[in-house]
Amino acid sequence: MNTSVGGIRRLGMRALLVDDEIAQETATGRAVRTLSAELAQRDIDVLTATSADDAIMLIRSDPSIQCVLLDWDLGVDGHGPSEAVVDAIRHRNGNVPIFLLADRSVASTVPSAVMGQVDDFVWLLEDTADFIGGRIHAAIERYRATVLPPMFGALAKFSRVYEYSWHTPGHTGGTGFLKSPVGRAFFEYFGEALFRSDLSISVGELGSLLDHSGPIGESERYAARVFGAHRTYHVTNGSSTSNRIILMASVSRDQIALCDRNCHKSAEHAMTMSGAIPTYLVPTRNRYGIIGPIASERLTQAAVREAIASNPLTAGLADRQPKHAIVTNSTYDGLCYNVARVEELLGASVDRLHFDEAWYGYARFNPIYRDRHAMHGDPRDHRADRPTVFATQSTHKLLTALSQASYIHVRDGRNPIPHGQFNETFMMHASTSPNYAIIASNDVAAAMMDGPGGAALTHESIEEAVAFRQMIARMNAEFGAKGDWFFECWQPDTVLETRTGRTLPFHDAPPELLASDPSCWVLRPGAQWHGFGNIEDGYCMLDPIKVSIVTPGVAPAGGLMPVGIPASAVTAYLDARGIVVEKTTDFTILFLFSIGITKGKWGSLVSALCDFKRDYDANLPLDMAIPSLVKEHGSRYAGMGLKDLADTMFAAMEQLGTTRLMSEAFSILPKPEMSPVRAYEHLVQGRVEQVTLEELAGRTVATGVVPYPPGIPLLMPGENAGPAGGPVLGYLKALEAYDRRFPGFAHDTHGVEVEDGTYRVYCLTA
Repeated sequence: MNTSVGGIRRLGMRALLVDDEIAQETATGRAVRTLSAELAQRDIDVLTATSADDAIMLIRSDPSIQCVLLDWDLGVDGHGPSEAVVDAIRHRNGNVPIFLLADRSVASTVPSAVMGQVDDFVWLLEDTADFIGGRIHAAIERYRATVLPPMFGALAKFSRVYEYSWHTPGHTGGTGFLKSPVGRAFFEYFGEALFRSDLSISVGELGSLLDHSGPIGESERYAARVFGAHRTYHVTNGSSTSNRIILMASVSRDQIALCDRNCHKSAEHAMTMSGAIPTYLVPTRNRYGIIGPIASERLTQAAVREAIASNPLTAGLADRQPKHAIVTNSTYDGLCYNVARVEELLGASVDRLHFDEAWYGYARFNPIYRDRHAMHGDPRDHRADRPTVFATQSTHKLLTALSQASYIHVRDGRNPIPHGQFNETFMMHASTSPNYAIIASNDVAAAMMDGPGGAALTHESIEEAVAFRQMIARMNAEFGAKGDWFFECWQPDTVLETRTGRTLPFHDAPPELLASDPSCWVLRPGAQWHGFGNIEDGYCMLDPIKVSIVTPGVAPAGGLMPVGIPASAVTAYLDARGIVVEKTTDFTILFLFSIGITKGKWGSLVSALCDFKRDYDANLPLDMAIPSLVKEHGSRYAGMGLKDLADTMFAAMEQLGTTRLMSEAFSILPKPEMSPVRAYEHLVQGRVEQVTLEELAGRTVATGVVPYPPGIPLLMPGENAGPAGGPVLGYLKALEAYDRRFPGFAHDTHGVEVEDGTYRVYCLTA
């Protein structure tokens, strides 16, 4: 339901009328129909429901409802159905106006709990439809005025003001595109609203991203409240830039920064740009190659001192006190730290803690993640003697902002960076011509999480993920009971039901327990399912919405089984059916249950996994199972079946030792010959050359080498590649050999250029 104003679509008015007498020939029924007609005359679209269940379904499925008119005498069982509708509304939306349709004689009997949640009464048989309609129209207008957050509201308002502009951008609200055929096609594809909101910094009504004024500054203060920060910054070119801003504002040349080796490449870039000396904190790894947390014992003050002392790059530094620490939370695979514990441990060594939460912006809004995100708890309780804490969040990843939208959140503690000082670095990375739609989408992402809406949306995601996980676990158990195979989820095998004290198989646990009790997801010391050994109890939790499907092939104690199915074969099969996964490792496939997931969407995934099993067992010809593979690489895969492909790939992985070598390569720290910035200077000055893997032994790399997955730097700029028979080169050679054997399944390794199947890496010449 949209209306068009000046060519720009606007959300129209919509009300939900809940009354079980609407179709009846009673005085109340006739009054309800008259009111509905009156609202229609006022251009208010009216949805109707005759039962509490119907109303609740509409409330859950239609967020465009801007007013609810609810019969207080709904149903025949007292006022319980009406109270259930009120609860359902307020569970999702704390502000939408609710009018109770009631008789004056019963108004005094409405419980105080309900009175506190509704906005007004309607006396259907006493007031005129015109009078009631006017009150409803006014309530909707007031609600609509409060729905839009600061910056988006100002942007939407300004875009409706028709003025001649003599400033940038040159398309002037889109009219410039209308002067050529291709421009008109572009205009019609995106629509006028986008171009009317693509404005210049010259538009003072919207404020400035650079000096955080006007509606943009108000929006940042609003986001800080919503996300629990002391202050928040909009960033319009991704969390990669957010990470660079923080590190460059915090660390300067030849100062020590502690860096999670499981870091995004933007942390590497930030080390290079700032000139910092990285000392790496190495995370754990399990039998599947899934990256775990940095063990708590590696974050103690003594362990940090030892890591700095053993780093060759710190030799000769007068100041060996780390200035900054960056930790990835949650990990790509969904492992979340107890941040309060990390603060306690790392806070003994460093004043500034920086959590890269690019994939984790929703955590504050559901109690299952309590204390496991950077902005945990009440910001007013963050004392000046605690570390200063930064968080970066990609609001476009698992919230609802546009691509490149990001937030920086800050809580000031020890050695804070004042806003004015921090903003100098911010302005180095910000454009004087930011995309206002990106800023507005950040604003909207915050507004969607504000109040009960955030809890409702995140809980629904968790519920869907739990339902999917339990279905896969149940199917795995059923097939296993018949001696057959099926996929499984990487998750606890059993769950303790705290109410009864019983230990239940995961698929038999109450879904609401799994969706609400974080203890169901905590990594317990020595539990075989997670594979991270004697981890500190409570230190790490698996995020329910990040679901890793495990394919057969890895033994519970580690090592390969006699038969296996490489995950990349499954991913290719799914891709041929229009299902695109987030990440694929040797034997795991990652799926993200964001707030856009529906039962139909994951139901299709379950069906596709069942189809794969059927077609694998039948060895369906590849030209039917994965047609594009045979079309593009017919000479390699002609005549093969799906099982043939999986068996051949698994045999190659076993022969080349890819899984074993990956574990060995990532379990060591290569020797750093120079800092990242020194290596980069060699690159800029042209004192580098590309060499093959056969020539790489003992050489110092000029750029990072990062295999995806897992996305962790194998080599950082300035590090030595090690001996020819060492684990680093052994792993890269195994990947190179595998890629040559299986065209269409090549690995994506940043920092490696492939020419005719040969890996080449930039190294220093002298």
